[in-house]
Amino acid sequence: MSKHIAAFGEVMMRLQVPGYESLAQGRTLNYSFSGTGVNVTSAVARLGHTGYMISTLPKNPIGDAAMSFIQKLGIVPSYISRNGENLGMYFLENGFGVRPSQVTYCNRQESSFNTATTDNYHFQKIAEEIDVIHFCGITLAMNDQVRSQMKSLAKAVKANGGKVVFDCNYRPSLWGEGGYKKAKSHYEEMLHLSDLVMMNEQDAKYILELKTNKLERKEQLIDLLPIVAQTYQIPVIAGTHRVIDSANFHSLQGFMYKDNSLTFAEPVSFQVLDRIGAGDAYTSGILHGETNGFSPEKTVAFATVAAMLAHTVVGDTPTASENDIFQAMNHASLDLKR
Repeated sequence: MSKHIAAFGEVMMRLQVPGYESLAQGRTLNYSFSGTGVNVTSAVARLGHTGYMISTLPKNPIGDAAMSFIQKLGIVPSYISRNGENLGMYFLENGFGVRPSQVTYCNRQESSFNTATTDNYHFQKIAEEIDVIHFCGITLAMNDQVRSQMKSLAKAVKANGGKVVFDCNYRPSLWGEGGYKKAKSHYEEMLHLSDLVMMNEQDAKYILELKTNKLERKEQLIDLLPIVAQTYQIPVIAGTHRVIDSANFHSLQGFMYKDNSLTFAEPVSFQVLDRIGAGDAYTSGILHGETNGFSPEKTVAFATVAAMLAHTVVGDTPTASENDIFQAMNHASLDLKR
């Protein structure tokens, strides 16, 4: 069942050092445009839905380039406003062996999105036209103005019968010292408004300050997710557990809590080409399964394989179609397709 799915968030420029050089070594950068909202809406568009970005881009050639890139991904840009002169950027250095990949953010607080006033958007009109709205904890960390816009838009969508999706995605570097305490009340407001939440037991323990005497992550999840769901009246909670087996080999297990039951996918192991954006692929898989009425078992398996496939392409943006994911779920041959 096709849905109108929108995401509110920042469009960023990704500047990647080619190969495995560091920024200090490299002399060239490859650029593209991304962001959690871009990744999710482009992924759901590939799965047959209509994806919209709600954002603000600079009114200059950089904004033009970002707009062109977004449209090439199949995202509908009708809710993107144009104002200001700055775009947030991040620099990516590819890790190798024991040296991890590194992301360095630049110019975020001064970006057109993070300085845009509410007048740039038509929240009521948007709320009347979409079925699902996606928000991210990274956006929640930006500033009070953006936080207020998130909450206003979420309330407008709820009032019009739409569904709210919230990905906790807590980043300590964005909240600063004492971040958990700063973030808690804002996260709680978003959780109370949400129909689908992406989180794990770490979010429950550290952001929401819930206690458990269990030691294993899976046991903590079983212990804490029902409390979160009941406290905040959240119908569906989903997330992943990752195990890094070696520098380039990871294992991933998806889970989903729904109807008082916790469902786990079979773990998948794979070689990693590019990790960034894989969590957004998982979110898009959960969204697709929920909107199409898949069983919890099918939804979490579909989302886990979607995330796995996202690790195998360069760039933040997932590229797998529904058919690609089902073929991988069925262990289709890895031989050349002709």
